[in-house]
Amino acid sequence: MGDEEAAMEQEKLSCNNPRTVPITEAQFLSWKRQKDAEASAKRDETARKRAEDIALGAVQMNGRELFLHQPWVFDNSQY
Repeated sequence: MGDEEAAMEQEKLSCNNPRTVPITEAQFLSWKRQKDAEASAKRDETARKRAEDIALGAVQMNGRELFLHQPWVFDNSQY
């Protein structure tokens, strides 16, 4: 009886654990597309917010942003 109970308990644990349930390739690809879309949306929102803050002068620009927004600063023809 002890072995049967242990086997049943193990079966219950394996059925309730979502990590042991195999997924199909289609399910994985669907999850991956969703995850990539969420990451892309978050990245785009962060970039938009940073661009707004730069336009307002609320944050300091890095070198690349300064070059894109004010390229005349890097013009060495004056020297």
